[in-house]
Amino acid sequence: MSKRKRKKQSSNTSFWLVIILAVFAFFFKGGDIHQLANNLTNQFIPGNSKTVKSVEDNRLSQLTFKSGGTAYVFVNNNKSDLNAKDWKQNQIVYGNLDRLNRTTQATGYLSRANLVKSNTRTSQTWNPTGWHQKRLKINGKMIEIQNRGHLLAYSITGKFDNNGRYNPRKLGSLDNPKNLATQTAFSNQQTMQIFEERVRNALAKNKKVIYKVSTVFKGNGLMPIGYHAEALSTDGTLNFNVFVWNVQPGVQFDYNTGRSRVDRSMTVRSN
Repeated sequence: MSKRKRKKQSSNTSFWLVIILAVFAFFFKGGDIHQLANNLTNQFIPGNSKTVKSVEDNRLSQLTFKSGGTAYVFVNNNKSDLNAKDWKQNQIVYGNLDRLNRTTQATGYLSRANLVKSNTRTSQTWNPTGWHQKRLKINGKMIEIQNRGHLLAYSITGKFDNNGRYNPRKLGSLDNPKNLATQTAFSNQQTMQIFEERVRNALAKNKKVIYKVSTVFKGNGLMPIGYHAEALSTDGTLNFNVFVWNVQPGVQFDYNTGRSRVDRSMTVRSN
């Protein structure tokens, strides 16, 4: 096929995609159109045939949250890309901080032995990139809008040292720079809890679980725009793959710096 024909064919495809999107926008309203837009964004990112695949190929960082959107979106049709056969021993692999000192990712091959009670936690002092804590009154309540969010929750990292090696004398990961990022109170305490609870429940049933969480930054931004979380149990009964938005109702963040301002029009819809 000649270059001219291929170019014309590509233009025709783009034209019909625009028409299809316009038709859907006419018939779908409100929350439905937002979810549809998320799905279509995942479907038609250039170079991608099905859906958003991974943070490594930089596709998640191209997304932008719009007020009224859902707290998280599915990645790869909610199916993990992890392979249980790649893991043999109880451990955590922490990614190194990048050139901007930002957290990257953490992957654990976890068992029931790694469950630890949250009441054994102690205070944290490490300030991850983008840390600009602020107390704001949101819907009548005073909230510390930023948390030192763990990629792998403290409650599932018992018996590991800060390098991810098994150590029966250790309680859990607390102040490890490779496992902490600046996370909104909403994202940390509500949305991520949904998926962390699924992992904890699987471990409590004596299942082996591979759990990976990666921070997603836009460009050189110092605060993550979201977290890519996926898990797979070795028996296949637990399997999810999601992108959790790092957002806070009533607040707008500058993800380049981590600074924030009150915006009462900012809303987040539960899935």
